[in-house]
Amino acid sequence: MSILYYIYQLFIALPLLIVLTILTAIVTTIGCLIGNAHFWGYYPGKIWSQLVCFFLLIPVKVHCREKINKNTSYVFVPNHQGSFDIFLIYGYLGRNFKWMMKKSLRHIPFVGKACQSAGHIFVDRSGPKKVLETIRQAKETLKDGVSLVVFPEGARTFTGHMGYFKKGAFQLADDLQLPVVPITIDGSFEVMRRDGILIRPHRMILTIHDPIPPRGKGSENIKRTMQEAYESIQSALPDKYKGMVRNPDQ
Repeated sequence: MSILYYIYQLFIALPLLIVLTILTAIVTTIGCLIGNAHFWGYYPGKIWSQLVCFFLLIPVKVHCREKINKNTSYVFVPNHQGSFDIFLIYGYLGRNFKWMMKKSLRHIPFVGKACQSAGHIFVDRSGPKKVLETIRQAKETLKDGVSLVVFPEGARTFTGHMGYFKKGAFQLADDLQLPVVPITIDGSFEVMRRDGILIRPHRMILTIHDPIPPRGKGSENIKRTMQEAYESIQSALPDKYKGMVRNPDQ
């Protein structure tokens, strides 16, 4: 079965998905230029992500989507197991949102331009002024029910365990007094590990936890929210992936 799947993956699914990715990027870019960027910046990517999982025969389950209100802006904070986290969240979270992503992703052909047109936020840590500009852009984005997705670890895991959380997403939520929603991703690590090449058909589970409302403002609120979010995310991970492991590139 595995040999047949790899043949299917390499010679049928991947060529098809490369074409689909380019078409999705073009549709997103043109749609955002001539129409409603709120619509075109989200729905083509959502459909693309669902088709990626479908063509690669990856089953997906979503738990507790009803915990989020469609009219509320949130800061979503998922763990970062692997590359397929993107498809899982984009395709199945069920909320219009913007990514906060690494500046280097802007240079990916087609995809980088589409992300820029869609209004996703590229994190620039080259200097204090650039960091402040990133925060300003994020604050302008979080309006009218639009949410933000940030991987607080900042990098994919090498082991399946979570690394430590950086406080940027929690600082932003504290500044704007927005609820933080922890999300557990389980199975993406088995689909494609960070140091892997081929994809394995393994189920992925997206678990949405209770929103954490702001309970004050300042460093104590940030610290408490970070800890609560970490514990919530870890609670839905398999036992073998519980416990923090520091990633070397964090």
